[in-house]
Amino acid sequence: MSQTKVLSAKGKAAGSVELPDSLFAAPVNEAVIHQAVVRQQAQARVGTASTLTRGAVQGGGRKPWRQKGTGRARQGSRVAPHWRGGGVVFGPHPRDHAVRIPTKMRRAALRGALSAKHADGALRVVAGFDLPEIRTRGFLEHLVAWQATGKVLLVLAARDETVERSCANLREVRVILADSLNVVDLLEADTIVFTREALARATEVYA
Repeated sequence: MSQTKVLSAKGKAAGSVELPDSLFAAPVNEAVIHQAVVRQQAQARVGTASTLTRGAVQGGGRKPWRQKGTGRARQGSRVAPHWRGGGVVFGPHPRDHAVRIPTKMRRAALRGALSAKHADGALRVVAGFDLPEIRTRGFLEHLVAWQATGKVLLVLAARDETVERSCANLREVRVILADSLNVVDLLEADTIVFTREALARATEVYA
């Protein structure tokens, strides 16, 4: 197992913690990670878009005008696709966009994403937040002390209203629970900040 230092709220070293190889030194299979990303994004699609075909549009039973003698092009129905208000050709209809992959592949993709972030030096483990009250500026000072730049994914072991509300106005910070980690959030983050408890919880769930 490799080790990484634990940072205090002020960014000082506050001990060290072991990182399980099964989570942070796993093989990085880009193809599997790609499939996991496609699956997660597909699962997020609602799939309720719907259009009416010419058979579903109301009306159109009578021929608009007679076939010959008017000087206009022949027409058979007002619900034809080229008429305004007519049916839609090849339009979307309600469907299930779900993509299913085996659980072992999803877990392998998650471990690969964590390992890649750790190899890039994007992982931080902190002892705590030292936030007695809701304070955005105080939380921002912690991020600076931890050198957590860019998009930050904050991983907690349990819900913490003080922390969540302190970073609610920080657009680049996303809070997630340790047992709800997913590949898309991990890949989008430039820095991943685990609390010591969240790291233990993630090891328990995914290792």
